[in-house]
Amino acid sequence: MVALIVILFPPLLIAFLLVMERVEEPLRRPTSQREVEDFLGSATAAEVGTLANSGIRRAMSRWRARRRGRARSAPRPVLTERAPGPSAPGPDAD
Repeated sequence: MVALIVILFPPLLIAFLLVMERVEEPLRRPTSQREVEDFLGSATAAEVGTLANSGIRRAMSRWRARRRGRARSAPRPVLTERAPGPSAPGPDAD
């Protein structure tokens, strides 16, 4: 049993270290100025609250996750102002 542990421990440790390196890589990557500008332009109230409470890294990770989720779903149209419908009477409707 001890021989099995001695044989398996080094490869398992190396595999764990390789996995952790992949997990840590996005955390080491600095946030670009463009990403921060996009975040400030489109963040929800909850994401701004995360920024205030937990810092920029946590808020950016929530924002990126929301954007990835939005990219998978169908794009939603952006409505900037409401157009009058055909049933709405105009100013000179007599």
